[in-house]
Amino acid sequence: MDKKKILEDGLLAQYLLGELSDDKEILIQKGLKEDADLRSIFEGLEEEFQNIAFENAIQPPDSVKIALSDALETNGETSKVRDITVLKKSDTFNYGRLAVAASLAAIFALSSFWFYNRWQASEDNLKALQEQTFALQDRLSNLEQTFEVTSQRYQSINNRNVIPLLLKGNRIFPESRAVAYVNHTTKSVLVNSQGLPPLEKDKTYQMWADVDGIMINMGLLPADTDLIPLKYIDKAESFNITIEPAGGNDHPTVENLISNVLL
Repeated sequence: MDKKKILEDGLLAQYLLGELSDDKEILIQKGLKEDADLRSIFEGLEEEFQNIAFENAIQPPDSVKIALSDALETNGETSKVRDITVLKKSDTFNYGRLAVAASLAAIFALSSFWFYNRWQASEDNLKALQEQTFALQDRLSNLEQTFEVTSQRYQSINNRNVIPLLLKGNRIFPESRAVAYVNHTTKSVLVNSQGLPPLEKDKTYQMWADVDGIMINMGLLPADTDLIPLKYIDKAESFNITIEPAGGNDHPTVENLISNVLL
């Protein structure tokens, strides 16, 4: 193979990077041995490749170097010392090719490992940010819903058809207070229980409507809560609050009656 074709086809660079077939490598090697000018061009190309490799090297973090060092130490026993011999002139071409290829491979491996770690960290940060965003959106949505419900309830108690009723405490809880807002037009009842004392975990307040001497359940009444909607009972003559077991009762415990008001 003549020098002109080798240069025009860029075979020296392919030979340097090990991209040629075995047959073409033999032809290039023969040309380098026989043609001093071609060999000089190859050596210049070899030096240029080495310079490019080291000039574009990326300095990885110390953690990458430590990880690679640990991996190498665990992959085999201590290497044996080998005798160093002077390379023959005929072997310098193959050595140069291997040196350049090894340098590029090492740089690529370190860079890839570093960029992968950076990419993975970015992915994790993005995922965490997305989760925080979704959580904030949920909280905002809940706040908006709560505000809307509260606003509607406050508007309802300010309605001219609403009758506020104060349920004072008796001898059991003389300081307790609750306010019931009754609207007979819309058939609704809202209760502010912020004045009721807190109870044990196994107890709860429950509200009843007295209709012709029969106590009808209106619902549970958590303590210290603002504007709780309860069941509206037609023809109720009074509202009554008792202390019942947690979860409520199907009939009032009369001895635990703490407050009542006539309608």
